Amino acid sequence: MATITYLTRIEFGEGETAKLPDYCAGLGLRRPLLVTDAGLTALGLTARIAGLFEAAPPVYDGTPANPTEAAVMAALAVYRQEGCDGILAVGGGSSLDLGKAVRILAAHEPPLARYAAVEGGVARIKGPLPPMVAVPTTAGTGSEVGRGAVIIMQDGRKLGVLSPLLLPSIAVCDPELTFGLPPMLTAATGMDALAHCLETFMSPAVNPPADAIALEGLARGLGAIRRAVADGRDRQARWDMMMAAMEGAMAFQKGLGAVHALSHPLGALKGLTLHHGTLNAVLLPAVLRFNRAAIGGKWDRLAVLLGGDPDSVIARLNADLGLPAGLSGMGVGAAALPAVAAAALKDHCHATNPRLASEAEYLALLQEAF
Repeated sequence: MATITYLTRIEFGEGETAKLPDYCAGLGLRRPLLVTDAGLTALGLTARIAGLFEAAPPVYDGTPANPTEAAVMAALAVYRQEGCDGILAVGGGSSLDLGKAVRILAAHEPPLARYAAVEGGVARIKGPLPPMVAVPTTAGTGSEVGRGAVIIMQDGRKLGVLSPLLLPSIAVCDPELTFGLPPMLTAATGMDALAHCLETFMSPAVNPPADAIALEGLARGLGAIRRAVADGRDRQARWDMMMAAMEGAMAFQKGLGAVHALSHPLGALKGLTLHHGTLNAVLLPAVLRFNRAAIGGKWDRLAVLLGGDPDSVIARLNADLGLPAGLSGMGVGAAALPAVAAAALKDHCHATNPRLASEAEYLALLQEAF
């Protein structure tokens, strides 16, 4: 077990879940809303978590695969009806992001879109916000140590809501919670973590500590992802993947890039439920090639760490893990690509890519990854 204070407080280690009542009590949380999803409820994890408390917390388990403003409002209604005083979010990045959004609207007036970064919403988020304990059950998004939430708004846009105030009060990272993840979800969430490390390192912002963490997370994740996919109960591989995911999110305070600028609007396409990590994996090789001329010596550093040209290594890793070879294999139609390219220009990750893309270049990247 280790207690880490970096951006926020992190309790990391197998078995840490059992201490959730103590962590909540330490924050003065008497009646948290347990935010999760129906899948974890069906697996019995929601009941297991609730059963740790003397008085079982109220539950909202309607989190969609890609969280929506409508789901945030539904969870907020439960929060208010039950007289909750904070959030206990348990699940993948969707549940953690939804919990963060509920925190905002518990202390601010809706609509949620007015707090989105691209709408100038960072300055509108004021403290104090209700306390939040974040418990990831996947090793990918790193939302447990992230300062943002990505939500599909009522108007259909998938937008980032960002503020240092959104950092969870405590992140409880228990690798045991990932033992039951199926191989494809392990692969997809793991590639999300690697995408965070790669995009952060390529971002032109000056932040050497973030670069160092990104490279460490990348190396750790590369060394563990195949083993975690092959054997979901490989304890060291699961530990390393959860740490790599957390490090990726610690580092991306620096900013992400074109992969995420494209995956956010792709994730908002109506009629499809596209996994964010899988999208990032599929987009990565094309974006790496696009950025090569702009990142100079960073390309060479990545090539040494990865053992070959980064784009080729990532494409081969995707294939080895059984992930789709392109967007078409995920059900994306060619007709949707122009609108996605236009939306990418307005995404908050666009500005921190090392090579600013035009709408035409975004469209070319989508076609290359198709």
